[in-house]
Amino acid sequence: MAEELVLLTFWPSAFGIRLKIALAEKGINYEYKEENLWNKSDLLLKVNPVHKKIPVLIHNGKPICESLIQVQYLDEVWHDKTPLLPSDPYQKAIARFWGDYIDKKIYEQGSQICKTKGEEQATAKKEFIDTLKVLEGELGDKTYFGGDNFGYVDIALVAFYGWFHAYEKCGDFSIEEECPKLIAWAKRCMQKDSVAKSLPDHEKIYEFLLQMKEALGFE
Repeated sequence: MAEELVLLTFWPSAFGIRLKIALAEKGINYEYKEENLWNKSDLLLKVNPVHKKIPVLIHNGKPICESLIQVQYLDEVWHDKTPLLPSDPYQKAIARFWGDYIDKKIYEQGSQICKTKGEEQATAKKEFIDTLKVLEGELGDKTYFGGDNFGYVDIALVAFYGWFHAYEKCGDFSIEEECPKLIAWAKRCMQKDSVAKSLPDHEKIYEFLLQMKEALGFE
């Protein structure tokens, strides 16, 4: 049976970028549909009526929401292609734990750096760096989070790498100075076509962020 796969997303979304990387790693063909988050399509509202957010993956007419769930779904359905999660149940649970940790920390902390100033921003920067240091500790001396193979946790985190420049510009700090091993890992990931071709240019993301800040009244 021919597989029909559609990805609804918005180009700067790190959550959507996760799917682009995962699909590229798997070598899965799909249709890309760009969403306008200020004028959401009827299709988006229909397939994600609860959250009304991107990304949404539509497989043979059936929608799957939430990016990490979508990556897990791809790995289960296309299990014969490059695995993204470990086969061992315990290692799989550990990978899911770190994916969840990234989801609960990175986006919100990065957003706070961009939205705030003064002491509030200093607190946001500290929390963000502390989170990255925890992740750097988990990475250790491994090539990727899963060891020698690029996979689920790498996808969960590297999708945000395109935003690091914007966080640094807004917060006037260097992530590489604070977490050199993590940035070395990110640069290794960027050597993979699946990552390099999925992440937008970091300057383009920063320009988008400035436009958003102006539109929302954040100086």
